[in-house]
Formats: sequence, C-alpha cells, structure tokens
Amino acid sequence: MRQALTAFSLAALGLALIPSSAHAWWNGDWKHRTKVTLNTTAAGVESKSAESGLTVPVRLHSGNFDFLSANPDGSDLRFVSADDKTPLKFVVERYDATNELALVWVQVPSVAPGTDKNTVYAYAGNDQAKAEASSAAEVFDSVTVAALHFGDKDGVAVSHNASLKAAGPAAWNPNGLLGASAKVNGEALSFAASDKVKAASGSPYTVSLWVKPAAQQGELWRQGGLQIKLDGAKASATLGAAQWAGGELAVGAWSHVVLALGAGKGTLYVNGSQVAEADLPAGAPAIEGPIALGNGLNGEIDEVQVATAVRSADWVKLTAAAQRGDAKLVASVAESEDSAADEGGEAGYMGILIKSLTPDAKAVIAILAVMFAVAVWVMVTKAILVGKADKDNNLFLRRFRDANDDLLQLEKTGVYANSSLFRLYQAGVRELVKRNVGESGAAPLGGASIDAVKASIDADLVRENHNLNKGIVLLTIAISGGPFLGLLGTVVGVMITFAAIAAAGDVNVNAIAPGIAAALLATVAGLGVAIPALFGYNYLASRIKNISSDMQIFVDEFVTRVAERYGAR
Repeated sequence: MRQALTAFSLAALGLALIPSSAHAWWNGDWKHRTKVTLNTTAAGVESKSAESGLTVPVRLHSGNFDFLSANPDGSDLRFVSADDKTPLKFVVERYDATNELALVWVQVPSVAPGTDKNTVYAYAGNDQAKAEASSAAEVFDSVTVAALHFGDKDGVAVSHNASLKAAGPAAWNPNGLLGASAKVNGEALSFAASDKVKAASGSPYTVSLWVKPAAQQGELWRQGGLQIKLDGAKASATLGAAQWAGGELAVGAWSHVVLALGAGKGTLYVNGSQVAEADLPAGAPAIEGPIALGNGLNGEIDEVQVATAVRSADWVKLTAAAQRGDAKLVASVAESEDSAADEGGEAGYMGILIKSLTPDAKAVIAILAVMFAVAVWVMVTKAILVGKADKDNNLFLRRFRDANDDLLQLEKTGVYANSSLFRLYQAGVRELVKRNVGESGAAPLGGASIDAVKASIDADLVRENHNLNKGIVLLTIAISGGPFLGLLGTVVGVMITFAAIAAAGDVNVNAIAPGIAAALLATVAGLGVAIPALFGYNYLASRIKNISSDMQIFVDEFVTRVAERYGAR
C-alpha cells in the first residue's frame, strides 16, 4: 500500500512538472538557461517598426536565473539568439553570485514590432567554460560612440569609447538604475574632449541619459553649444538658436531624457515619449569639446549613451522600456533542459516556481513533504484498521447476541482477529475462568466479583481506545503545524526576495514575481498537508468514536448478561 501511494504521488508530481515536449537546446554542456522575451505588442511596449542592433540590459536574479548552477564568476554565461544557434555579443556590467544579481548588456540582432516572439536565451551551468564576454565596442552598434555605465570600481565611467574618461568629481551609488550610477551634488562630472564624441554642424547626433533629480533645477549635459537641463519640473535643451522644452521629470524618480538631432530637426523625448520638436537653423554650432554632466544638479545620473545618428521614436521607446526599473519590454523566465517547451519554449509553471525557491523554502517544503507522507501513512493504516475492526465487530456482536448456553464458549465458534469487542470478551472470559464460572459446583458471582470483572474489562477498553487513537496526534500536528510552517517559508522567502531587490535597486516586476510566487509555494505546501489531514482526521475520529461507543455498550451488555446468568440470586 505504501509503495503504491509513493508511486502514485511521484507519477502525479512528474505529470505536473513535465511539459508536452522539449525545445531545442543550444549546447548540452550548459545545464541551465533563462528565456528573455522582448514583447513589442500592446501587452508589453508596442512598437511600429523593426529595430536592428538594439542593445538591451538583461537583469538576472534568483527568480529567473540559477546562480547556484552557474560559475561563481559568471564565466559560463552565454547568450544565444531566438534560433537557439547563433551566439550573441554581450558585456557584463555586474555579476554578484553572492547576492544572486547580475546585469548584462546584450546586442539583440533584430526586434520585430507587434510580437511577443523576440527571444534571447541566456545559458549557464558549465563549470568547464571560460569567459567569452565581448568588449563594449562590439556590443553596441557602430553609431554608438559612448556608453557610460558608471560601474568601474575605481570611479571611472565604463565607456564604449576607451578614450572617454571621467575627470570627476562624483561618487558612485552601487545600486543605481542599471548597476551603479553617478551621484552629483552641484559640481559637474567632467570628461575630456574626444575626437570620436563630436558632431559637425548639422550632423546627426543623439544624447540619451537617465536622471534622478533631488531638486527641480540643474544641468544634465553640456558639450560645446549643446545643453540639456532640468528647468523647473521640465526637461529643456538648447543648441544655438534652437530650443526644446517639455515633459515632466519627477523629483526622486528616474526619468529617461533623449535629444535626437539630424535632418534639419531636433526632437526631445522624456520617458520614451516625444515632448518637443523644433527645426535646426542653418549654421547651428558644432557639438564638440569637453562634456560636463550634472553641473548645478543634485541627484543621480545613469546610463549615458551618445550616437552619431538620429535615433528613431521606436528606438527611444524601446530603449526607455528596456532600461527602466519596471522593464515592461523585457520578461525573463528560467528554464532547464528537460522543462523547455517546444512551442515558444515556455517552461511549466511549477518548474518555474521550483527553480525560484530559496534554500529556506526548500527546507520548509522538504519538512512538509515528510509531514504529508506521515499523515498519509497514518490515514491509510488507520482507515484499514477501523474498517477491519468495524467489520469483525459486527460479525462478533451478532454471534454474541445469539449465544445462550455457550456464552463463555464463543472462542470455539470463530476467530475475530480484528474485533475489539472480541478482545474485550476474551478479557471478561479470562476473569470468569479465574473464578471457575460455568464449571460444575461453582459458586454464583457476588456483586464484588462482578465489579472486578467489569473493572478488568474496562482496563482493556482503555487499552483498545489507546490503540485506536495511536498516531492520530500526528494528524493534528499536520493540521495545525503545516500551515504555520508553510507561512514561515513564505515570509522568509518574501523577505529574501525584497532584500535582493533592495540590494539591486531594481523594482522590476519580473524580478519580484518569481520569488514571491515561489515563496507562496511554501504556504500552498503547508495547506496541501493540512487540508487532507483535516479531512482524514475528521473521518477517522468519527469512525473511532463509533467503535469506542460500541465497546462501552458491549462491556455493559456483557457484564449484565454474566450477572443475570452467573450472579447470585
């Protein structure tokens, strides 16, 4: 019976976790992958045109990536395109195996509009692999001349253009919007002039940056005659006689500001939306010379990108959506080789939750699994016991009530191995035999003797009740303790998830959801233990109560018949 139950449980669990079929796997030496989807439908961030060479940040965390299976330094990290064959260029800005957080910039070959099939796969789980990350110059497209991440330990902004170095002053916040960010307090973070980061008069040029102002005034960017600043609560920009203004920049929140120049026009974007457009007058000044970030500004600046091209409205929208904290464009899900589904590569939901479980939640669920196994064992064994006892009790009781002269000889007429009434009968007969009841010339039983016989049977009645209730306490423990254990696992799991999010400075719902859902799995497991145990306990308690009542009635009936037949008159 136990083996059958175990096999059934394992089969049910396997069916719940195994998807319909397996998706192709890039390389069998890598045991883990994360599916990253760029959703350009209305459910994500809708775009109208295809974008090629878009570089997006992929945030990895315990909810979507198995850091325990990956190498501690992330050297086995690989990114593959949607065909699951073509390796992609990527650069790691942050990889923290201890806190299970990483930020990787990946160049996506193409992003099609109006689809949720823009897919990239992140592979890990090969302890023999060596690092193969690309350089920043390879990851960003050819028109990107600078990409400042502010992630260098020495306080120098990491740049796409190696000649562009920060001259200070600035402090780094390790948990900015995208990895580290630059903190400015009125004094500009300056960069020396570079031949690569400039544009002749009328040439295309795009500046993109994130800002988190602490006040509503300050300069965001200045390079020669080009100035982008925060004026009141609005973004504004000037280049010679051309001016742009619009869009709200909330204090204490990250905002994305982009100024795209070219083809005789300039367009200002805030948080992915166009807020101002103006013509560029003939003879507009060239954009060249040193760069100053954050002059007169209190707050933080992150992810500054400069391109010698006019970025499209869709590029701006997709970039803002990919880089922002909630990352509506980018969704990621952990997969294993045996759980990747054929159509779209979707992993089973239970597989995702199990992959996202924290060690403490796994420990709690393991304890609950043991409790469930014990509860099932108790319910099955007790149900069999009370079923057999009830059947044999009914058979014996009919025989007992039919007995006349052979009241003390029922052992010779049948064996009722599972009958508690029969064992009480045997206890009573043993006491009567001691007093020679039923033998020729035996004295009638007095009141004291009858009371002694009843006391002996009552003692066996107590022992029978103990035997019937043996192990039932394990069901009460499962009923009361299961939900509390599950709640403990959930609370600790939620705490760990929010601690990781706080450490990352990332409020991405895709980072929070898997961890919270996995933590709730512990509560589900606790209820999964308690609910069957509750039903089983109530059923068994009712059956045991009936058997106990039958035994009490039988004792009274047996003693009464003995007193009538063998007692003194």
